[in-house]
Amino acid sequence: MLVKKKNSVELDILSHSLVPQMNVLSEKQKEEMLKHYNINDTQLPRILSTDPVVAVLNAKTGDIIHIKRKDVTASYDSYRVVISK
Repeated sequence: MLVKKKNSVELDILSHSLVPQMNVLSEKQKEEMLKHYNINDTQLPRILSTDPVVAVLNAKTGDIIHIKRKDVTASYDSYRVVISK
């Protein structure tokens, strides 16, 4: 999805090489992840609903975004819960 910038330049933020792969968890995936780590969603790092990635992913407040990061030696998963301002 393209995001418009001030000067009408469009940018596909999810296809940039430095942006990790992201997706919104389903309710079932959300419950399984929280149970697996024995936490609740208030213990997760947060991401604002105004973040451009949240808009591109069409995430709502309370949704959890799964981020799959790759590094030279390994790959790992992280999660963010969407909050409103």
